[in-house]
Amino acid sequence: MSVLEEAAAHIIMGIVDHPDDVAVRTSTNPRRGTTLVINVHPDDMGRVIGRMGRTARAVRTVINALNGGKPVRVDFVGPDGR
Repeated sequence: MSVLEEAAAHIIMGIVDHPDDVAVRTSTNPRRGTTLVINVHPDDMGRVIGRMGRTARAVRTVINALNGGKPVRVDFVGPDGR
């Protein structure tokens, strides 16, 4: 598990009610670059996104800062992939 994956998992597990359902994986695509895909329990999706997306934006800011300024896309998905 990479440093970014571990950091994202640690942050998200502190936010959600079902930390055992949190899974983070890295996906690399030549067109989209590096993407962190964060899977959470469906009941926790609202907590992770936050009001008007503020929590999700904050998580993305921290992850991009940890990556040394190189852009990283962060996607939040439920168990069904949406």
